[in-house]
Amino acid sequence: MDLALKPEHKAFADEVRAFTRANLSPATREKTVSGKHYDRADHVVWQQALGKKGWLPYTWPKKYGGPGFDVTQRFLFENVLAEEGAPRIIPFGVKMVGPVIYTFGDDAQKERCLPGIRTSEVQWCQGYSEPGAGSDLASLRTRAVRDGDHYIVNGQKTWTSFAHWADWIFCLVRTDPDAKPQEGISFLLIDMKTPGVTVRPIIMVDGAHHVNDVFFDNVKVPAANLIGRENEGWTCAKFLLANERLGIAEVPASKRGVRSLWQLNDDPSLKEKIADVDLQVQALEMSELRALSTLQLGGAPGPEASILKVRGSEIQQRIAELAMEAVGEYAAPYQPDLLFRDTNETPIGPDHAAPAAPRYFNMRKTTIYGGSTEIQKNIVSKAILGL
Repeated sequence: MDLALKPEHKAFADEVRAFTRANLSPATREKTVSGKHYDRADHVVWQQALGKKGWLPYTWPKKYGGPGFDVTQRFLFENVLAEEGAPRIIPFGVKMVGPVIYTFGDDAQKERCLPGIRTSEVQWCQGYSEPGAGSDLASLRTRAVRDGDHYIVNGQKTWTSFAHWADWIFCLVRTDPDAKPQEGISFLLIDMKTPGVTVRPIIMVDGAHHVNDVFFDNVKVPAANLIGRENEGWTCAKFLLANERLGIAEVPASKRGVRSLWQLNDDPSLKEKIADVDLQVQALEMSELRALSTLQLGGAPGPEASILKVRGSEIQQRIAELAMEAVGEYAAPYQPDLLFRDTNETPIGPDHAAPAAPRYFNMRKTTIYGGSTEIQKNIVSKAILGL
């Protein structure tokens, strides 16, 4: 693997950096640096700026309106944005449902849905997990019954990130209750403004409203919103999850986290631990580059995505643990108000102490979402080790 940058790639990185500094709000950048919560405008305004530039769907081929970045440009794009303090691109539209639509959707669906995703004019959320079907996703019970030119949907989704901001939700629904679990599921697009859709907030321990319960009560959905064939949604689901797991590795964000750790504490024993996780991030980055090289050659994400997901989420948790250790006893005071933009509360301890404990607890989720660590290890053992 040749890691030397060509002159055109160096120029591209400079272009991305200049664009970010010119278009990313200083207030949004400050939230990234300080660990405060973003609001909807932080994400949408930034993503719409990327969309106007043509860079928001940076993983898409030109055929579907993407910039057609090569593997090096994609790598540089993600890393420069992280270095400059840009918020994470909300993945549900551009990284998840968009590729599903242009891979499995018909021409009318592509024409109707892709433009709004490319520009971030339309916001999406993901309707996969249910109260009784999280890691065992094939046990989902949300039901869609065909009624003429529509489906009638009833059920509940949970842990639905940013559903309160979303215009649309893509859902896995059960269309054949008598089939084997994976064979009776379909992939359906649902307008969040449809009568019968209710969003109930779930407030996390850090005071943030990121996730929700979503209820469907006799929701009438056009059959034209079915992606692919009825009862073959599991194929779409697996394709989407493989792409999601590449993103969950979050290597650029972890690199930024390690850089922050070096500045928090001068204790030699802590420095040794930071050096260890720094090496782990570098090793993960090499694995990610190999996976991206496969994509560049026309391949699809395979079981290596599961490896990236497992190690990436474990490393994110380790960085959060070390941040707690770096601030010591000042991580103990519960100060959630300090994580929002406007507050008159006086911090206890250094400014970087307030986010440490909330982030630590919030990061417990990383080894569960996108497929739990246990399931990813099963995938690796079967697909790679042949066990």
